[in-house]
Amino acid sequence: MHDSLGLYIHVPFCLSKCPYCDFYSVNPDEGALTAYTDAVCRALSSVEYSSNPVDTVYFGGGTPVLLGEKNLSRILETAEKHFCFTEPEVTIEANPAAVKASGLASLRCSGFNRVSFGVQSGVDAELAALGRLHTSAEARQSILDANKAGFQNISADLMLGIPHQDTESLARSIDFLGELPLSHVSAYMLKIEENTAFYKLGASVDDDALSDMYLCAVKKLGGLGFRQYEISNFAKNSAVSRHNLKYWTLGEYLGAGPSAHSFIAGRRFFIPRGIKAFIEAENPMSLAVPDGDGGGFEEYAMLRLRLCEGLHLAEAAEKYGADTEKITKKAKPLIKSGLVKMENGAVSLTPRGFLLSNTVTAALLYEH
Repeated sequence: MHDSLGLYIHVPFCLSKCPYCDFYSVNPDEGALTAYTDAVCRALSSVEYSSNPVDTVYFGGGTPVLLGEKNLSRILETAEKHFCFTEPEVTIEANPAAVKASGLASLRCSGFNRVSFGVQSGVDAELAALGRLHTSAEARQSILDANKAGFQNISADLMLGIPHQDTESLARSIDFLGELPLSHVSAYMLKIEENTAFYKLGASVDDDALSDMYLCAVKKLGGLGFRQYEISNFAKNSAVSRHNLKYWTLGEYLGAGPSAHSFIAGRRFFIPRGIKAFIEAENPMSLAVPDGDGGGFEEYAMLRLRLCEGLHLAEAAEKYGADTEKITKKAKPLIKSGLVKMENGAVSLTPRGFLLSNTVTAALLYEH
């Protein structure tokens, strides 16, 4: 029996570049959309992992819905023909400014069963500051349209640290999301990356204010029934992102598209940025370059500590021969500081610990 596999399809098209975004994206044109779809289908049809059962498929970007329902459906059909689908979670990211009710209905009929909207805020002034093309009203309507189309698993992104945002306006955004038929919220803290418009403008984020907003979000989302299960992710009724859990639990996944990464059989590899080379390649997967080995104890532990369930010490000892007594000893002062907790044989970070996750993780895993 082969390990289950997650498929990631990167769609690098965007209507405009948000000032905070450092992901690889390009402007769409009709010819490129068709050619790109052809290339993705060639890529999926050429790989050697078709016997692995596929239990998650994720279309990310960029703005995947810009490919159009026919192209997206063709990619999904190609994947289903080439791989062994086992009732997978099939997610598509969507921008409220780029999707219509009819398109959502078509996607649902084609086999997509989860949609993730890049809402970011329920406050129009904050959306404008982020360069988003939608309003809060349009975001609300898109989510209602998705629900009407039959999507029962709907996620929304929420950004913390937006220029001029404070805990009061953040609370309004969370209340806005709480009124909608959502099963999942991803609450990301804004990070100013190089090569972005925000970086060039000298934008900055106040760390103390960001910490207050994060703790506010954790508490308020929890009060609305969204249980935190990872640093930035919250789910109702156990509607966790099965695909993203693969990344955090060292599950295997295969990525297609420029800048898409893969992790299979302990090897990491990726396809370089550059849509032209990807479209023109007879076998686009042949462009993949090695990115080193993966799956060692340090990576396993660092990823596990992103999850609220934390690092299970017995499992770490069994799989990797980890010195769990040493980890337990290092955890004690962190527990007293309110950054870490020990429950049911696992060490995990508290919300305050997540705010200092790199420092706390290093304190648990490395010699000083």
